[in-house]
Amino acid sequence: MLSLHLFSRKVARLGVAACSLAAVAACSDNNVSGLPTLDPNLSRIAGFDQLKAALVHARGEANGGFNLDMWAAVVDRNGLVVAVVFTGATATDQWPGSRVIAAQKANTGNAFSLPHLALSTANLYAATQPGGTLFGLQEANPTNEGVAYGGKAADYGTPNDFMVGKRIGGTNVFGGGLPLYDADGKLVGGLGVSGDASCADHNIAWKMRYNLRLDHVPAGVADGGKDDNIIYDFTNGVSASGFGHPECSAAATAIGEALPTTHPIGH
Repeated sequence: MLSLHLFSRKVARLGVAACSLAAVAACSDNNVSGLPTLDPNLSRIAGFDQLKAALVHARGEANGGFNLDMWAAVVDRNGLVVAVVFTGATATDQWPGSRVIAAQKANTGNAFSLPHLALSTANLYAATQPGGTLFGLQEANPTNEGVAYGGKAADYGTPNDFMVGKRIGGTNVFGGGLPLYDADGKLVGGLGVSGDASCADHNIAWKMRYNLRLDHVPAGVADGGKDDNIIYDFTNGVSASGFGHPECSAAATAIGEALPTTHPIGH
């Protein structure tokens, strides 16, 4: 009889624990199935089809790079991967390593921007070099390797990419990552592009954000505090602003510096 009472109490405790876990799950950003819940509005605006179309269009323009096939990724404000796409015929037509870099850039653009201040990954380069005010930032928020390399390689860059719906993490500090702001000026996530020289990556990402109409940037450190454009102000290895990025090519520099005119923010 005693053992029966002990068993009953144990079952009761397990039941309470299960209910507690259920309550925690209900209060988290996960749904009742336990799976992460993506921002439905961002998924509609920058989901797989929209993101791929924007990448193909931007990559087809002159960007000052090597004209290589590209990867792009979007994360929502909670860091969940919304979509991962590429421009080539297969996933190996662009650098395989750039898939994860694109996601890292998207995460960085989102994670280090605020509702009132946008920072591109290009803006972080100078400050994260040895002696810079943000040195070591690139080691923060490590990439979730299980998310980055999980699933079937055949699904990479498709709607079934293993990263989708999961937090990738990662911090990247060269051109190609931007925060995303909707028409109301709300920070809704980040965009990352990789596969070419970093300056061309930035140019492509800026054009994609423009085409997706998620470029209502409130302020930044570039262009007199107006936006988050790449800044080319290195002289003898020192950035005058503290937010500069090295030049990749004269063509990429000219295209990048003209972006606020050719593809103005908040259009």
